[in-house]
Amino acid sequence: MKPAKIAVICIAAVSAIGLALVVRAMGSSGEPTAVATAAVQAPPMARVLVAAKDLEPGARLTDSDLAWKDWPVAEVNPVFMTDGSVPVPASAAKEAADAKPEAKTDAKVEGAAERVTRAATELATGGAKADFIGAVVREPILAGEPIVARKIVRAGDSGYMAAYLEPGMRAMAIRVTVETAAGGFILPGDRADVLLTREVKLANVLNGAAGEAGTKFVSATVMQNVKVLAIDQNTRAAENEQAVVGATATLEVSGRDAEVLALAKSEGELSLVLRSYADTAGPSGRTAAATARSNSGGSSGVVRVYREGQAEAVAVP
Repeated sequence: MKPAKIAVICIAAVSAIGLALVVRAMGSSGEPTAVATAAVQAPPMARVLVAAKDLEPGARLTDSDLAWKDWPVAEVNPVFMTDGSVPVPASAAKEAADAKPEAKTDAKVEGAAERVTRAATELATGGAKADFIGAVVREPILAGEPIVARKIVRAGDSGYMAAYLEPGMRAMAIRVTVETAAGGFILPGDRADVLLTREVKLANVLNGAAGEAGTKFVSATVMQNVKVLAIDQNTRAAENEQAVVGATATLEVSGRDAEVLALAKSEGELSLVLRSYADTAGPSGRTAAATARSNSGGSSGVVRVYREGQAEAVAVP
């Protein structure tokens, strides 16, 4: 073999070996970089609304009962409540976006628009957390557990009143007007007394003979310090609303008080008397006079009064 050919073969072999070494070096140097990059990149996190403490059924949510918790986006269930700071893709939308590039672009545009809208709403209303203040817990919720719609009842939802009632209490409505509801200044959540105004017959007794002497109106307090649950179907007054005019007022009473109130409704006109916030710590429910009237079937007692030799029988409410 000629020396020239041998030289060409040697040069080609050396070049091939050098190229293989270079490729091997590039492959080995890129692997740690990829591993390091993967180790540095943390999974995206979303903020999920959770219970700040254990919540029992019937509890009304306050700001201190709720908290935001960082949650991996990949593990966020669609029923969780998030603050919208990080988009949480739905499975169907994600599949459609992966299938069509143009759909993926549209999804990004729509997601950006939703985030802007959500941010503006949060600035105006306080965000998703504020929407749950005042809601009632329907099922037990443990501390750190995400808030889901099926475990709470918000105002306006079906079953809200039943969940809002205290254990052992009843909701009962009475007819009211502007005049009998303190001019409309009685709002949901206030405390009030219930007055009964009715007409009674008077009788005169003279020399043992009884005869009618006309009628008169009497008024008595039958319920005291009862909670007003709603005016018409409004369980909360609107923001900055100072008066609510409605046709009915729903009161929170016990089972026995509901019977007394039903009897009072059939006997005359009921009026609500607004109580001061400083005067709401006293006893709540039916009064002693209302209990006595209920036990006697609603009948009035008769007191005989003697005036200048004449006996007058006066009906006592």
